[in-house]
Amino acid sequence: MEDADIVLAVNHDLPVRSDQAVHNGKVRSVYWLTADDSQRLIKEYGYQVPSNSPLAVMVISDRISAFDCVWHGEGGLTGIPGKGAALNAISNYWFRLFHERGLANSHILDIPHPLVWIVQKAKPLMIEAIGRRYITGSMWRSYAQGERYFCGIQLSDNLKKDQLLSKLLITPSTKGILRGIPNVPEVDDVNISRDDIVSHFRKFQFRRPEDIQQYERLLEEGFSLIEKELKKLDQVFVDTKFEFGYVTNMAGHEELIYMDEVGTPDSSRIWDGPSYRNGNVLEKSKEVFRQLLLDYFPEPEILLDKSRMDERLALAKNTALPKNIMLKVSETYLKLAQEITGEPLKISQHPRAEIIRILENKFGLIQR
Repeated sequence: MEDADIVLAVNHDLPVRSDQAVHNGKVRSVYWLTADDSQRLIKEYGYQVPSNSPLAVMVISDRISAFDCVWHGEGGLTGIPGKGAALNAISNYWFRLFHERGLANSHILDIPHPLVWIVQKAKPLMIEAIGRRYITGSMWRSYAQGERYFCGIQLSDNLKKDQLLSKLLITPSTKGILRGIPNVPEVDDVNISRDDIVSHFRKFQFRRPEDIQQYERLLEEGFSLIEKELKKLDQVFVDTKFEFGYVTNMAGHEELIYMDEVGTPDSSRIWDGPSYRNGNVLEKSKEVFRQLLLDYFPEPEILLDKSRMDERLALAKNTALPKNIMLKVSETYLKLAQEITGEPLKISQHPRAEIIRILENKFGLIQR
């Protein structure tokens, strides 16, 4: 079996019955089910959601993006073998722990395949909720340039790169383009402060002002849980992105839940504990791929300079990365998933055919 054969790179063209356009994100594609199919599945499988809840099939791909580009490798390798299954397995593990420990539910109702979730439609907060325990990445770059005020938080002087912060910092950014908020540029993914959220909570899709404290509590408790569990594996939980949304529960009330993915090497920085204690940073996340790209290209500035986006896109389109780069990233993801879940990861040999067969035979969702 060739590595390219087990990669699912295109996930937005499955023949899933739907009366809406497929939402094709960077990694996941979402197929919104018809009202009839949603109600049928809720009844047949006893999903604990109101009978009129909209459901969706969410399919993850093995594509890999970095520096706002999607990359491919030699030999027709259009993604990272096992990446999608690893992300789903890790997210499933943390979402389940969050539920068992009484933090909050997630949008996942069923996991019929390693690359597939059946989910309840959520109304997302328009916030990329980021928690940081160490100063690195974009925060360090800003700090190194003299900034001491980050997302409304005053930072002390004399901090060093990759240093442990005195407490968890919540440094949110916008999810999508938000309009009409003073001092917040109308572009995607810009830093915001807590004051911005409090003053314009409806713009960020909060139902009530008090829900801001709820989202912060879920972020802090979720971060703490993952941090403690990773510490048992001698791994350092550096920073991560959470996403939250509202769903209607069985009592007919809206509740805030975790959604998207959580604690994965795509959404988080994770470091090797022994290496960090010895003064070195050994990445166990997508930062591995970013660094491999920076080391591979003779002019890495193209990847860092947003004004050179056209050159960057051309670079990604026209460059088939060496296979060893793609497989090194695969090894990072697969090993991390096994360490976190404690179970070997099942890799689909024919993912597209398997997904279609399951969605047809078990759920009756394939249109012919």
